[in-house]
Amino acid sequence: MLGVDLTAHALDAPLPPLPPIEQIQGNKSRYQLVEDLAAEESLTVRQLIAKLGGGRGHRTLAGTPEQVADDLQAWFTGGAADGFNIMPPYLPGGLDDFVDQVVPILRERGLFRTEYTATTLRGHYGLPHPGNCFAEAADRSTA
Repeated sequence: MLGVDLTAHALDAPLPPLPPIEQIQGNKSRYQLVEDLAAEESLTVRQLIAKLGGGRGHRTLAGTPEQVADDLQAWFTGGAADGFNIMPPYLPGGLDDFVDQVVPILRERGLFRTEYTATTLRGHYGLPHPGNCFAEAADRSTA
């Protein structure tokens, strides 16, 4: 995730200084978030692994379906998120569990739609169809 080899460092020692972001070949924004977190909380290597290991730096939820729904609802109604990307720990079962157990709770609470209002993303947002900009040129060339 960091693109930095930490295997030579003791797990319970403070996280060593990380290389400048310019030297990172991977995701720089994720690297910056991890670097900031490690500095703010004075993390050890072990603590960094515990915080980021399972979800690779993403928010990780665990609990009963009601607890997961409660957490998603708190973030949504609190304005911290307007949607979520679900990344189950395994497929297809983890996604099936979410769809079968959490989604019905969110629907009961009015937080998850039961159907879409249109068949396209453009229609869902109520945007007009822009038309085909090449259609007029094609009509002229065949005339």
